[in-house]
Amino acid sequence: MDRQTLGNGTDRRTFLGRAGVAAAGVAAFGALPAIAKAGAGGITPGDVEILVAAEIAEALAVTTYTNITRSTFFANLAEDDQGYIEAARQEEMSHYLLEQGASGKPSPFTTFYFPPNMFGDAQTTLNVLVSLEDAFIAAYLVGVRQFSHDDLRVTAARIMGIESDHRTLARVVAPGVAAADGGPIELVTGLQGVAESVDPPNNNGYERTLGWTTIDQAIAALLPFADRDAAAKAGFDSSKPYTFEPFVPSLPSPLGEFHSSTL
Repeated sequence: MDRQTLGNGTDRRTFLGRAGVAAAGVAAFGALPAIAKAGAGGITPGDVEILVAAEIAEALAVTTYTNITRSTFFANLAEDDQGYIEAARQEEMSHYLLEQGASGKPSPFTTFYFPPNMFGDAQTTLNVLVSLEDAFIAAYLVGVRQFSHDDLRVTAARIMGIESDHRTLARVVAPGVAAADGGPIELVTGLQGVAESVDPPNNNGYERTLGWTTIDQAIAALLPFADRDAAAKAGFDSSKPYTFEPFVPSLPSPLGEFHSSTL
């Protein structure tokens, strides 16, 4: 799975055109007010476009982590690592609800597709997880560049920091997971298509932007996961859809809550 494969078949208008249709099965969550009133003039159509793309990403993230928690991969993790994975699931759902509250629209995509053996082969699971977090980090940095209001830009930066935590988590748990040959996983391949050691030193110094400056580039990475035809073209398992299952997240501490006064 490389960047070229992830970019195949992108149709920005078709992809975001579905944002006006409330997908069946998505619960009608109460709007979170923290950024819905950002700025005296309200959010712009461009802001909504970025927010809806972010919602799709977060719905995909929730679906990914939900199905990881149901997998043998998860069952074989140490108990504390299981807790971190579940925490990531809760955080991604929190992000989704915040963005839906601001945009006023649910994700237009609620069914997702993954490469073969996504939740059965540990190496595939980690490669895809790191690739997705790479994409989420770069996408939120687009929001930092492109959002029209400071509140939205700061919110994008705050969420990007959590996605960075998740990317690190995926690399940290790798050595404790058995590869297909029975040995520990020591290399993980992210969105750049380069296998990288999970052992330190492996920090980047700066988060990777992937050269993205517009939301179109984030959409190119998301499309094979969200669209069946694009999934088939990318070599994903288009015959096995996974449904977004929204829930009310439970963050254990008020320190994790979002407060408009602490933007």
